[in-house]
Amino acid sequence: MLKGKVHKYGANVDTDVIIPARYLNVSDPDELAEHCMEDIDPEFVAKVKPGDIIVATTNFGCGSSREHAPLAIKAAGISCIIARSFARIFFRNAINIGLPLLECEEAVDNTGTGDTLEVELASGRIKNLTSGKVFVARPYPDFMAELVADGGLTQYTRKRLAARRV
Repeated sequence: MLKGKVHKYGANVDTDVIIPARYLNVSDPDELAEHCMEDIDPEFVAKVKPGDIIVATTNFGCGSSREHAPLAIKAAGISCIIARSFARIFFRNAINIGLPLLECEEAVDNTGTGDTLEVELASGRIKNLTSGKVFVARPYPDFMAELVADGGLTQYTRKRLAARRV
């Protein structure tokens, strides 16, 4: 179960505002987190707490295919992103590092900055604790849920290879 305060954004939040190109020579997740969202929300890093949730409208993560973007978001402490839609490459990159994303139009339309959400990934249930409203996103297929729960593709693969050796 994930639970956190909402940081809400609009449409077409691209990877260049998630982590500006001037930081693409950085590979340390903690250092990337220090600059997460600074070109769209300069106070983001100061406001975000571990477990918080980003909610956005459409096409979140559009732009270049930089893997730094979901990595910076996850390292900043965001536990989940909910949007009407995601750029496909961003979606895949996020899943590959174990950052859960859910598409749920109703949750987006009925959630504001500062609301507290509770998210159950296995069922896709999203509860806005501020308003009491409940929404349902389509849950991941079993293999994707396991991949996210394991922390991403690398950890998932290591676990599966270790299981074969036994």
